[in-house]
Order: sequence, then structure tokens, then C-alpha cells
Amino acid sequence: MNPGSHCTHTSRGVRGAARPWLLVLLVIVAVGAAAWVWLVGGPGPTGFSRGAKVQLADYHGADPTGVPAALASESLIKRGEYLTRAADCVVCHTARGGAQFAGGFAFTLPFGTIYSTNITPDTQTGIGSYSDAQFLEAVHRGKRRDGARLYPAMPYPSYTYMTDADALAIKAYLFSLPPLHAPARPNTLSFPFNQRALMVLWSTFFNANERFRPDASQSPVWNRGAYLAEALAHCGECHTPRNLAFALNERRKFAGALTAGWHAYNISADPGTGIGAWRDEELAAYLREGHARGRGTASGPMGEAVDDSFSRLEPADISALVAYLRSVPAVSSRELPAQLAGPASASHRDGPQDVLGKQVFEGACASCHGWSGQSPLSSLATLTGARAVNDPKATNVVQVILAGVDRTTPQGALQMPGFGTTYSDTEIAAVANYVTARFGVAGSRLGESEVAALRKQAQQ
Repeated sequence: MNPGSHCTHTSRGVRGAARPWLLVLLVIVAVGAAAWVWLVGGPGPTGFSRGAKVQLADYHGADPTGVPAALASESLIKRGEYLTRAADCVVCHTARGGAQFAGGFAFTLPFGTIYSTNITPDTQTGIGSYSDAQFLEAVHRGKRRDGARLYPAMPYPSYTYMTDADALAIKAYLFSLPPLHAPARPNTLSFPFNQRALMVLWSTFFNANERFRPDASQSPVWNRGAYLAEALAHCGECHTPRNLAFALNERRKFAGALTAGWHAYNISADPGTGIGAWRDEELAAYLREGHARGRGTASGPMGEAVDDSFSRLEPADISALVAYLRSVPAVSSRELPAQLAGPASASHRDGPQDVLGKQVFEGACASCHGWSGQSPLSSLATLTGARAVNDPKATNVVQVILAGVDRTTPQGALQMPGFGTTYSDTEIAAVANYVTARFGVAGSRLGESEVAALRKQAQQ
């Protein structure tokens, strides 16, 4: 036997046996790479519209950016005030009971809490030392003056589409405010989310760092609505689900998501679980007033967005938002029934017989909301047709019971006391289950632990 020949044969056999495993490894790597590319390479916010996206300078319609024509001749600060309202800066940069724009608002996340910062022109604790270029870096790229990266609780992945001129108009308005000394509260994030340096990698994949490009195939009204919804009002930050990397999943655009302990419902064109069946007048009324008859009343973060932002917009901008929302493709929500429940029986003897839930509802709720769900006092308090009571998880129902509602609309005041200190978690779970069973398609099955978790988020 030739030893050399024997060794050569064995070596070839080993290499031949290794090749299938190498092929399997290559396939696994390729599939993983493809999955990652699919994850990070989703469409842009207006990618559903197939028309050519052009640079703003090359768009031949009316400029969709800036302020409405009625305000075009106003001072830079006045224009900045309007744009600041449209971008809803005050809600996130104002703590409950705190001074406006001084920061301290808590964003409760699954991995900790982030607190918003002071954006008054205080030079020590605010943004008073920011140059124009540094301010643009923060708004467009999430980069602080000291070079540290912001967490995307600051919606710079949406604000990146804002023009430089509009961002600097906002800066001019913010710098016209009284400076307030308000040091930032420390975030309480778990590892590895407390490593700001990782945000460089996240931003590389999920921050487009590009300005708004109009769709040449769409009308000026549509493009105005797109700019308002995406670059300023950042609707998707609440209403679009997130992927595994906590970036917006634009493949399910506006399909609804859980945000800050509240359910931001589906606002795609789906006729059942979205807003496809709403009339234009209903959409406009909901944005402008936070209420549409037969559709429910805004509360929580959406109520704040209406009161501090949408209600301050010009009618033409509300119409533009409606036009844009109408065009967003229908995406069915998995959390809501396609058909909402109608009025319940007017008799207290009918409906679910949960003793504790019924007892709490009778003592605290029935006089305003009615046994049928149609309020005898005001349409603002009517439960029939509201998505919150048709949500089998009852998230928003619990939050409203805990925190209450205090809003003033063109149709009157809506004041409901919070019962977070009046009732136990067990009692709140029972009444939430009763409300969703009586006025919704299917009742929730909450326990005290779920209410305790929501209570914790409401107290941030």
C-alpha cells in the first residue's frame, strides 16, 4: 500500500465531508443577512405612494413645507411658534405639573425610563448654547451639542424630514422663551440600553438623515398632509408598530401600537379596525376637537396632541392631514374587532352580571355614561362606538379610569375624575372587564397585576 496515496485519499474524504456543512453554514449566513436587510431596509414613511419622490427644489407644486399661506408673512418667531405646535414639542418636553418646555416627562419603556430634557434657552441646563448647526444635528440626527446621541424617544427619525428652515424657525421660537434652569433627570435604563454609544449604530440603520421629498404624482394638498404627518406631527411614532430593533415598521404603517402605556389605535384606511369607514368630517372633527360623534373622544396622549397641537392648526392643514391619512393603505389590526358593538341595553338588569364590576360602575360611572353607553349628559361621555371599550385588552379604559380626563373642547368640557386613589387594582380590573363586556364586542379579562403595571406607567 502506498502511504502517500492513502493519506491523499483520506484528506480528500474529509474535505468532501466538510463541504455540505460549509454549504449549510453559508446558507444560514445568507438567510440571516437577508432577514437583517429586510428588517432594516423597509420603505420610507411615504414609500407606499409609488410616485417619483423629488427634491423640494424640483417640485413644481405649492411648497408643502413651512407654515400655511395665511401665516407666510408673519415673523420668524411667529412662524416658529406655529411649527412648534405642529411638531407637538410641548407635550413631550413638559412634565406633569411642570413648566412648559422644561423637560422631565417620563417615557416608560420595557427596559427602563427615559426623561425628556429642557429645551428652553437656559445655557446650563437647556439649549441656550446650541448654534444653528448644532440644533439641526439634534433635530435631524439625534446628536447632542456634546456629541452624545439622543435616544429615539426624541423622534428625530421623523424630524429628520423637516426642512432646515422649519427647524431653525422652531429654534427661533424656543429661544424667544424665558430660560428655565431645569437639570435633566437621569434615565433608568437597563443594560445594554443604557449605553448611548450604541445609538450610533442604531441611527446608521434607522435614521434616514434626509429631508422631505414631495411625491410628484400627488397633489399639493396630499404633499402638505404628508409633510405635516411625517416630518412635524410624527404620527407614526405612536401609531406605527415597531420592529425587533424598536424602529418603526413601515410595512404595517399606522396599524396601531402600544405607546407610553396607551394603545394608539389603527389609523390606516382599513374600514373595520382603522379609519376607512370614517367620513372626512369625522376625521377633521376628531383632529380638531378630539371628538367625533359616534366614534369616541380622545384622551391620554391623543387628547394632549389635540389640545396642544392639532387644535391649533389652520383648517387647511387639518384638511391636508385628512387627505393624506385617507391614502395610507389599509392594514388590519390584530387587536381590535372589525365590527364595533352598538348601544347596550338601557336596563341595569341586563348585561354581564359581574357583581363587583357592576357595583363599581353603578356607583361611579352610570350617572354620566348611562347603562346603554349613550351618555344622558353629553356626547363627549358616550361610550358606544369608542374603540377603547371594544379593545379586549382594555388598556385605555384602565388608563382613563386611573387618571381621569380633563379637556375642554368646542363642544364643551369633558371632566372625569381619576379613580386611581379611590379604587383598588382589583376593583379597577373588575369595572374595566365589566365596561368592555357590556359596551364592547368582547369583555377583557384583566387581573390586579395588569392594572398594577398600568398604574405604575400612569404615575411616571
